[in-house]
Amino acid sequence: MRDKVLVILSTSEKEKLLTGLLYATNCLRHEWMREVRVVVFGPSQRVAVEDEEVQSYLRLLVDSRSVPLACKYLADQMGLTTSLDEMGMDVVYVGSVVSRLIQEGFVPLVF
Repeated sequence: MRDKVLVILSTSEKEKLLTGLLYATNCLRHEWMREVRVVVFGPSQRVAVEDEEVQSYLRLLVDSRSVPLACKYLADQMGLTTSLDEMGMDVVYVGSVVSRLIQEGFVPLVF
C-alpha cells in the first residue's frame, strides 16, 4: 500500500503553492497518509519568504513535526537561506534527499 507522499512545491504561483500546502497539511491533520514530507524548491522558496499566508501554512507543517525542506543551493543563489532557516525549514541540498525518499516508496506530487 502506498501511504507515503512527497509534496514538492516548485511553483511561483501562489494559488498552486497553497493547493499543495493545503493537501499536505490536511494529509497530516486527517491522517490520510502515514508519512508526509514537503520540499520547498526553487521559485516557491521566494514566495514562501515573501507571503504571510504561505508562511502560515508552513508553520502548521513545522508545528505538526513535518518540517519542510528547502533547497540550500537555490536558497543560497537567491539570498534566501537565512530567511528560510528562520522560518523553521531545514535548508539542505535536496537532490539526494528527494531521490532517497522516492526510492523508499514516497509518491511524489509536484505543485
